[in-house]
Amino acid sequence: MTPTALIYRDVILPASEAGFMRRQYLGFSQLRPLWVGRQITPVAASANLAVHRLGGDGPAGVARRVLFKEIGLVPDLDALRAQNPVVVHAQFGRGGAFALPLARALNIPLVVTFHGGDAHKNKHYRGGFPPALFIRRLPALIKEARLFVCVSESVRTKLMARGFPAEKLIVLPIGTDIPGEVPPGPLQGPLLFAGRLVPKKGVSVLIDALQMLRAEGREPEAAIVGDGPLADELHHQAAGLERLRFLGWQSAEALAGLMREAALLVVPSIAAADGDAEGLPSVAMEAMALALPVLASDEAGLAGAVVAGETGVLVPALNAHALATAITGLMDDPLRRLRLGRAAAHLMRRDFDAQVQSRRLEALLLGVVN
Repeated sequence: MTPTALIYRDVILPASEAGFMRRQYLGFSQLRPLWVGRQITPVAASANLAVHRLGGDGPAGVARRVLFKEIGLVPDLDALRAQNPVVVHAQFGRGGAFALPLARALNIPLVVTFHGGDAHKNKHYRGGFPPALFIRRLPALIKEARLFVCVSESVRTKLMARGFPAEKLIVLPIGTDIPGEVPPGPLQGPLLFAGRLVPKKGVSVLIDALQMLRAEGREPEAAIVGDGPLADELHHQAAGLERLRFLGWQSAEALAGLMREAALLVVPSIAAADGDAEGLPSVAMEAMALALPVLASDEAGLAGAVVAGETGVLVPALNAHALATAITGLMDDPLRRLRLGRAAAHLMRRDFDAQVQSRRLEALLLGVVN
């Protein structure tokens, strides 16, 4: 029987994660991914994922999941052992804390991927009463996990500052799907933002920049894709912007279509007040693979992907004036946008192919198997 990698995600899967989560396992050939968690969403079925819901159905299943969460009593051990598991790969730091008792009970190694906010958000690492599960299990997680995979160097640096051992920290960006032939981008089109409407995404900075351009009579056509807790506040801030559309959440297919029609993707990320920051925004990678040039802040977590002036443009975070100036410069220079887009697509194909990155992840997981 093919050995199995148990992929722990407590909720399998939020719609916003389906694309980049799926890509991590595209290239697996020696391990069979089996997703394990406490909740299953319709997204898992639509993505054809092999899943196992811990505890099973009915009131007894609810009780078993509570015991798993609170005291680490792992249900379904016989069923899981029958899958020939050899490693647990947990998604996000909190997922690693949940999965620690699972790896112990099965006596197999644990590897945890940190994506950004789980490394940067200060609240995750504060005490409190009662202490959160992640805090309670963090010392054991640091000691017992074999590897911590960081999606970017900024995540690795932050985890080192929080006391994670450097020898266990490996930087491995999640790859992106590489399309076939990519036609040149449009000479004219809207600028695009896509992402959750949360503080770290910096959408308020983008709207400030658009308001500056409106005051100068140079407001560009723009679209904001996504939803989140800041939606109402951002709609209010955008009052008077006649060329800006809020499109809400869009499917991956619809977003790809919007990218093909856009002139520019803006990633104005900031470090939020609670410490939350980007790891490696998958939307930027997807855009670059489609030869859509990216204008990003220097806090967008895109080191190694957006090389200033070569594969994209970087501006200081929280600087709406610099962002407005860069938007105007790029929107007014379609040939420069085409050059940046071509270079970005070449870089994605060379260094960030999802199949290649997935095979590298599989090799890491196999490397910790005794």
